[in-house]
Amino acid sequence: MAHHPGKLVVISGPSGVGKTTILRRLLADLPHLIPSVSATTRPPRVGERNGVDYHFVAAEEFERRREVGDFLECCQVYGRQYWYGTLVDEVAPRMAAGEWVVLEIDVEGTLSILARYPEAITIFVEPSHPDQLLERLRGRGTESPDAMARRLEVARRELLQSHHYQHRVVNDDDVAAAVAAIERILFDAGLPHAPAHPQHQSMTDHAPHTPSGAQT
Repeated sequence: MAHHPGKLVVISGPSGVGKTTILRRLLADLPHLIPSVSATTRPPRVGERNGVDYHFVAAEEFERRREVGDFLECCQVYGRQYWYGTLVDEVAPRMAAGEWVVLEIDVEGTLSILARYPEAITIFVEPSHPDQLLERLRGRGTESPDAMARRLEVARRELLQSHHYQHRVVNDDDVAAAVAAIERILFDAGLPHAPAHPQHQSMTDHAPHTPSGAQT
């Protein structure tokens, strides 16, 4: 049993910066880093599992839990009808047990988290130049012009708020370098190097999702 509380790690960044890929690498490398599973009102997609990819809840249940304070942060993304959020019971019990919990959330969510956990380790992943985001989103070929414009506008707003984060890490298509930089930050903050208990290792098979459900 751990003798000290765990820590909360928050990773953010604009759409297209590669933070989900980075987080998957981190979870594969760092068995002590435990992902938080977001809750959402959207229906499961093919292959998604409740409690693993997301906690899928009805809109009425989500609203009830939101009203009673069960969420650390939540939002309705890009004006869509679906809600996403981080449940208190995904984070607080694990930290009390000495575990390190990682969230991949947006800037607005991070500010809500910091109001409750000001000691959280916050990391913002960014490109060296905003134009790189446009090129990456164009390269996907999966977005309509309107959707791409919306993502870029949100990205610009998030880049302007990166000063709220303790650490800023550049990812210019060198995921390995970005992962190494974040691992140094976490080890310097006290993340254990030793292997975690086997029951935690299976959790690294699934990276957490941004509350927006957006591609990253």
